[in-house]
Amino acid sequence: MFRTHRRQIAVAAGLLLTASLSTACSSGKESTQDDSASQVDGKISITYLQKQGDQEYFIGEAAGAKAKAKELGIDLKVVNLGNDANKTVSEVQSAVAQKTNGVIVVVPDPAVGPQVVQTARDGKVALLTSDDQICTTGPDPAACGKKDLVPRIGFSGQQMGAEVGKRAAAEYKKAGFKASDTRVISAWKRDVTVCGDRVHAAQKAFDAAVPGVKTIDVATDNTPTGAQDKIAATVTANSHVKNWVVWGCNDENVMGGVTALQNADISPRNVVGVGLGAYLACKEWESDKPSGMKAALFINGKDVGALAVQTMYDKLKNGKAFPQEAFAPTSMVDAATWKKEGLTCG
Repeated sequence: MFRTHRRQIAVAAGLLLTASLSTACSSGKESTQDDSASQVDGKISITYLQKQGDQEYFIGEAAGAKAKAKELGIDLKVVNLGNDANKTVSEVQSAVAQKTNGVIVVVPDPAVGPQVVQTARDGKVALLTSDDQICTTGPDPAACGKKDLVPRIGFSGQQMGAEVGKRAAAEYKKAGFKASDTRVISAWKRDVTVCGDRVHAAQKAFDAAVPGVKTIDVATDNTPTGAQDKIAATVTANSHVKNWVVWGCNDENVMGGVTALQNADISPRNVVGVGLGAYLACKEWESDKPSGMKAALFINGKDVGALAVQTMYDKLKNGKAFPQEAFAPTSMVDAATWKKEGLTCG
């Protein structure tokens, strides 16, 4: 998940996690966005535009948004943008033409940000992003000032990455690995800001706990098969390595890595995979078969979808300013705990 088309550098986010879906946690500063949308007296209509809407995480996000909309009596339209940046702009234009009150968008490409913002402003429609950031003044959120970022609902990339890195270090120590015969694979799509946030934070946390282990950065397309192919080539080129640690932007990258290592006849005992999402990791844990997927950070798309709709509702119904950022909760799970944490494996 979380795919776009332009190279970006990491953007920091350091806010607390929200403990519920009805109360968003923010920096304490209200958004300074130029939002000409007014409060709505009657029934509220919201359009939720998602990239990669057929991906597990975004399916959950849509389900959470629909459930919250039903609870609040909102008319909600969910649109799958796939990876089409042009469709993003046309669907925002369509939403404005259909008199929607608010648009929530997960962009396939942040380069369309300024056009999306201007279209929403011209149509006097409230605009909120989920998961990925967009900037009002340019194509690269990493290069624009905080005041120019559109308010966002999602997860803290730094916090998530740090949790992954800490758990990877703990599993490394538990397995008795040595730096001299171990390599870390860090896999992600390079032009996705939130991916950079995650993997760099994982690296920092891991290195702080386990110094001296060499890392191999692997560029992928954030899909299981894409990651598997790239990581398989990396493993072949490093056949002397005994032990492997794998993390990435999402479960897809880690699952692809674990599969590539398995296909290379690397024993699960010699693999520490720590996923991010847990929706693919849990499939490895449904049987008693040993797996290189040792843990995963559970991020629930349903929580983000529900929180985004609640935040938009609060704005449109009650005039409550958007927080600059608000985050849904996360939890680390493994083969012994994933069911207890409420993770359902589709």
